[in-house]
Amino acid sequence: MSDWQQVKKELLKDAKFKKDITRVELELISSLIASRLEKGLTQAALARKIKTKQSAIARLESGNANPSIGFLQKLAEALGKRLVIKFE
Repeated sequence: MSDWQQVKKELLKDAKFKKDITRVELELISSLIASRLEKGLTQAALARKIKTKQSAIARLESGNANPSIGFLQKLAEALGKRLVIKFE
């Protein structure tokens, strides 16, 4: 089991987290954490790359943030990813 899968399993045990998180948010958080871990980055290292605080990354990864598209774009670039937002 990957580090992220273990973290996800633990987060989903929290009733408040599970109730408040939407499928889209969970997919975003999952993708962010998996990408960060693939790059071997800590929250602090990722924060330094986009000139923010580690606590901002932690809030996003815990589902306690509502990031702007600009913030998500910075994260995507720092992780070597492409941000895609669409309506289906």
